Amino acid sequence: MTKYSKDNEPPDYIDGAKVIKWSWSGQDPFGYIEHKDSASRDEIHGLAICQYEDSRSTYRFSCDKDWEVQQDSPYDSIEDAIERLPDQYKKVKATWRTK
Repeated sequence: MTKYSKDNEPPDYIDGAKVIKWSWSGQDPFGYIEHKDSASRDEIHGLAICQYEDSRSTYRFSCDKDWEVQQDSPYDSIEDAIERLPDQYKKVKATWRTK
């Protein structure tokens, strides 16, 4: 189980969307986002389920160590956003917390 620290908690809003649930990977990332045009890749340490005020969609944000969004995906519900976590983010098991 990933060790939780208050320091790892995301802000209340990410990119203007309210954080509903979140998970932190710890020192090892959940996974990576590979860049096709270079050998670089982004480590994903934070996952956040969020919702914009004016949207019915729920979004899962894949974030770096500073809770900066590296990728986002829309879903119909919180449950879908959690259940449809791509294999690339399953290197560390996600433990979801409510904000």
